[in-house]
Amino acid sequence: MDKKLIRKMVQKCFVQYRHDDSLPLSEAEFEEICEKIVKLNYEEPEAGLHEIINDAVYEFLAT
Repeated sequence: MDKKLIRKMVQKCFVQYRHDDSLPLSEAEFEEICEKIVKLNYEEPEAGLHEIINDAVYEFLAT
C-alpha cells in the first residue's frame, strides 16, 4: 500500500478533527499508525480504507 496516499488521507482526517494541514505526530507515530492501517486493511478489506483511517486517527487523538 502506498504510504504517500495513506499520509495524505491521514492528514485530511486530522483536518476534519480541526487540526491544521500539518501532521501533529512524529514520523515514528505516523509509521505506527500506517502499519496499523495496512494491517487492518489486510485483515478487514470489507471495512474500507477511509473507515480504517478515521478509526486510527480517532484512536490516536483519544489517547
